[in-house]
Amino acid sequence: MVTGALLFSSFSHFRRAWLPPVLTGPRRSYSQDDALSQYLHRSLVPTMHYQKSLPRLPIPKLEDTIRRYLIAQKPLLDEDQFRKTEQLAGNFGNGIGRELHDQLVAKDKQNKHTSYISGPWFDMYLQAREPVVLNFNPFMAFSPDPKPEYNNQLVKATNMTVSALRFLKTLRAGILEPEVFHLNPSKSDTPLFKKCIRFVPSSLSWFGAYMMNAYPLDMSQYFRLFNSTRLPKPKKDELFTDEHERHLLVLRNGNFYVFDVIDRNGDIVKPSEIQAHLKFILSDNTPAPAFPLAYLTTENRDTWATLRQELLDNGNREALRKVDSAIFCLCLDDFPIKDLNHLSHTMLHGDGINRWYDKSFNLILAKDGSAAIHFEHSWGDGVAVLRFQNEVFKDSTEFPAITPQSQPTACDSVRAVEKLNFKLNDALKEGITKAKQKFDATVKTLTLETFRFKRGGKEFIKTQKLSPDAVVQLVFQMAFLRQYDQTVATYESCSTAAFKHGRTETIRPASVYTKVCSEALARRLGKHSPMELRQMLTECSKYHSQLTKEAALGQGFDRHLYGLRCEAESQGISLPDFYKDQAYAWINHNILSTSTLSSSAVFMGGFGPVVPDGFGIAYGIHDNWIGCNVSAYPSRNALEFLQCVHKSLDDIFDILQGKEISN
Repeated sequence: MVTGALLFSSFSHFRRAWLPPVLTGPRRSYSQDDALSQYLHRSLVPTMHYQKSLPRLPIPKLEDTIRRYLIAQKPLLDEDQFRKTEQLAGNFGNGIGRELHDQLVAKDKQNKHTSYISGPWFDMYLQAREPVVLNFNPFMAFSPDPKPEYNNQLVKATNMTVSALRFLKTLRAGILEPEVFHLNPSKSDTPLFKKCIRFVPSSLSWFGAYMMNAYPLDMSQYFRLFNSTRLPKPKKDELFTDEHERHLLVLRNGNFYVFDVIDRNGDIVKPSEIQAHLKFILSDNTPAPAFPLAYLTTENRDTWATLRQELLDNGNREALRKVDSAIFCLCLDDFPIKDLNHLSHTMLHGDGINRWYDKSFNLILAKDGSAAIHFEHSWGDGVAVLRFQNEVFKDSTEFPAITPQSQPTACDSVRAVEKLNFKLNDALKEGITKAKQKFDATVKTLTLETFRFKRGGKEFIKTQKLSPDAVVQLVFQMAFLRQYDQTVATYESCSTAAFKHGRTETIRPASVYTKVCSEALARRLGKHSPMELRQMLTECSKYHSQLTKEAALGQGFDRHLYGLRCEAESQGISLPDFYKDQAYAWINHNILSTSTLSSSAVFMGGFGPVVPDGFGIAYGIHDNWIGCNVSAYPSRNALEFLQCVHKSLDDIFDILQGKEISN
């Protein structure tokens, strides 16, 4: 087996959890009646060809984990606090931590079909009792179709639905291009290489790709994209998938509709027929229900589990089964998007009536054609969802199933489209009313603010031999210090999809380097020359790049420490003192939670703060501009934070461009 060290030596560019896959699948060319119109493309290499031979996620050495943990604690603690934490960490590493580590390694060796973090990570999500909306589910908004007339709600909903179904069929037929990170595309992303690698046994295929500097990525999450729902259960939810069902779930004005989009032969229903059914739904004047059922998916999970059982017992089993097993949920909103903040609020949480937050994903289309994916997070990470979004955007814009001039098929939508009716007793009505009250009260407290910095982006930063991501993460440190005079726990998500059943690892952007640099710029501590300030930027960039590489290779500390804690719980061992340390609680109270995405298919994204006194920071670093979408509750001021971000970016760009820093 190729070791992490060998990977580290050559895998010099890394994928963050929100970064897009490289879309290299062979593109098709056909008439609309061609049988190939059922698929996105036909890959020479089977979709799961590399899965069997993917390297396993390594468990870091315990001493490395403790060393990295203490380094990350350094900028967050004073000297006395750090000494205490250092002592507790030393005792843990030499005592119970060593025992737990050995047990974790032994268990990992017995479960070579998966990763050591996969089970605990699923449990972490599914055991969480907080509502999924705002606490876990993010959104990613689509870029508008470059042809304005195709942004009509009905046209776009039809085209995106058909493209999503093409993705489904391509995936299930095993002809979706495998997810591969190409370091040298001219050698590995070629027809010749693909013709050769497909004959290499799947048990060895990863090594063949590796020899060409290509890195296949884990695709084990993909099957949960479709026909999947998170089901509320007492204490721990369940993931449900039924790949045999052929219907789409459509929500409009809080009403539920289902109709088949795959026929009995397994083919996609004619696009003009899908268009006709969606037009029928859009023309339905039925008002919103007095007690909109969707509010229940905004509830505490135990509360929702109790109410769901009440629903089942009250004669709604078949209707719920159709909701849970639907291919996905298409949400048609009856209003246009006013501005970027309205877009964020609409796609992140909406009004609670027209979403089913437990579905693997909701495809949302506003009246003006603004579109987004809102997804439930327990089943998978941003890599799988963004691959889907990229493919749907590309297919629906380059190979649209219908045109603005297309006419719906004359068909009997009254019979084909079923409106689901739910029987509600007094207990359910009361549950929905309470859910609505709590949801509305929470949403009122949430602020979302967007920002664009137009002086430059990754192109200019790279000319300065700096990491664009490192610069932007430093900016967040500077901004928070400028606003609140503190350096706080910061989280940046990093994908470990280079390994079998990898999930994510944490990059810890707050470092001694960012703290010194932030204090020099935000607090104006010391009289530093332009050369000294530039050297500080270089040190921050180098260290952040190191952290990113380590995280992508499973060499962070967060997942390892979490795995050891779960191991103690599974063994019935009382919580070690190391985990009772206040400093451990602080570093896991991520006031700055950050995630980046960059794709031509994505207009913007967003998510809620992960703690009540935190910021949720979705950002994109584009060629010539930088964008942020920040969420906060009343204890934090998102608009003021973005003003500090703007000032911090100006300071850094002034330094890089040899200008005087303005006060």
